[in-house]
Amino acid sequence: MSKLPDIVIKRVYDPYDVTDGIRILVDRLWPRGLHKSDVKMDYWLKNVAPSPELRHWFAHDPAHWDEFQINYRHELLHGNADLSRLIEIASQHKVTLLYAARNPLCNHALVLQKFLTDTLSKK
Repeated sequence: MSKLPDIVIKRVYDPYDVTDGIRILVDRLWPRGLHKSDVKMDYWLKNVAPSPELRHWFAHDPAHWDEFQINYRHELLHGNADLSRLIEIASQHKVTLLYAARNPLCNHALVLQKFLTDTLSKK
């Protein structure tokens, strides 16, 4: 039986914790109000974030949440080099996905976390 991946999500504005593991920013845009020196992270994988078109359409509107999840998963299924790198890292280490969205219940990091867990659980 394969070990379940250890993937957590955390707002980039939340404090660093030694238990975070590998910290990866998964937003396409740099978080507002932060300098790069303010963020303790190991990688910034911009291309695992939703496409600019999908991000603009979603606009963090809870009314779009269900359809956003479907469309973002569809984008993830097409993959890219950043996603391959993230899967590789998450298969070997604890990972904390950092995101900037305000809503902890309605953001792309939740979808990405589930996608990664599902993907790695099949290996």
